[in-house]
Amino acid sequence: MRRVTRTVRCGSVIIGGNAPVSIQSMTNTDTRDANATIAQIRALAAEGCQIVRVAVPDAEAAVALGRIKAAVSLPVVADIHFDYRLALEAMDNGADKIRINPGNIGSKDRLKAIYEKAAALHIPVRIGVNSGSLEKELIAKYGGVCAEALCESACNAAAFAESLGFSDLVVSLKSADVPMNHQAHRLFSERSDLPLHIGLTEAGVGHQARIKSSVALGALLLEGIGDTLRVSLTGDPVQEVVLAKEILEAAGIRRTGIDLVSCPTCGRTRVDLPAIAEQIRDALDPLSKTLAARGEFLRVAVMGCEVNGPGEAANADVGVACGKDVGLILEKGKPVKTVPQSDIADELIRLIRKITIAK
Repeated sequence: MRRVTRTVRCGSVIIGGNAPVSIQSMTNTDTRDANATIAQIRALAAEGCQIVRVAVPDAEAAVALGRIKAAVSLPVVADIHFDYRLALEAMDNGADKIRINPGNIGSKDRLKAIYEKAAALHIPVRIGVNSGSLEKELIAKYGGVCAEALCESACNAAAFAESLGFSDLVVSLKSADVPMNHQAHRLFSERSDLPLHIGLTEAGVGHQARIKSSVALGALLLEGIGDTLRVSLTGDPVQEVVLAKEILEAAGIRRTGIDLVSCPTCGRTRVDLPAIAEQIRDALDPLSKTLAARGEFLRVAVMGCEVNGPGEAANADVGVACGKDVGLILEKGKPVKTVPQSDIADELIRLIRKITIAK
C-alpha cells in the first residue's frame, strides 16, 4: 500500500496524496540555448515525461527559462545550486518549482528569501539532498556519508522551511549506492508525510545503470514509497523516461500498453518458443504504444507447455498455450482455435490487432 503523503502542485501536475506517481527527467542541453532546450523538452513530453527540470547555473539561464517555459507544455523545475539569487530570478521567469540543495545553497537568510518568494508566488520547493554534496557537519557527525546522514539533512531542511510557515515541499534523498539510497528513503518516510521524489543518483551508463535503477526504484515503489520519480542515466534523457515507464509498469503502478508474459522454456517445450515470442514482441511494440497513449492495458501470454501454459494463457487477455508443434489460442480464457507452430505468431498478432482496433 502506498504511504499517505501531503499533496503539492507543480504546474498542472499533482505530486503526492492519491495522485499517480509522475515521471520526471532533466534536460542536458545548455539552458541558455533556449531552442535546444525547448526541442529536448518536447521530445521528453512526447515520450511521456510529465515534469522536466533544467539547470540554472547563471542569470542568463534564468532569463532563458522564461522563453522556455512559454514554449513547452510540461511544468518546468529550476535546478539551483550555490547562488540563491538564481532561485529568485527563476521564479520571476515562470518556474513551476524550485529545486535547492541544503548542502550548498548557503545561509539560512538565503533560504528564507527563497521560501518567502516561493510562498508569495505559490511555487513549491524540492529539497534535494544528495550524497555527493552533503553538509560537512553531518559527514563529520556520522563519520562519512550514510543513510542516517541523508535523512537528517532532509529532516533539518524541511523543519527549517516549516518553521517559516512554508510547507509546499517535496523531498529527495539520493545516493549512487543502492542499499544506502533505499535505507535513506525508508528512514525519511517513517518520519515525515512530505511527498518523496525518488531516484538513484548518477546510476551510470548502459545495462548496469538500468539494472541499478530498476532495483532501486522498484524496491521503493513496492514498499509504497515514492510520489514522483526520475531515472538518472548518462546520455539521452528520453531514455530515462522510457525506463521510468517500464519500472512503473513492472511494479504494477501503471497499467498501460501491452504486458508480454512468456515462459523461460524447459525440456517440455516442443515448439520454438523463443522465435515465436520474439516475433510477437516485435510486432506488439507499436500496438503497445497505441494502447499506452489511450491509457489502456492488455496482457498477452506466450507459454510453451502444458504445466503453466493453459493457466497463464487463460488469465491473460490473449494467450497461447503450446503443445507438440501446435498452439491453442485463447481470448479472455476461452479457446479460439488450435494452430500449427508456423502460424502461432501470426494468429496471435492478428487477434491482438483486432482487439486493439476495437478498444
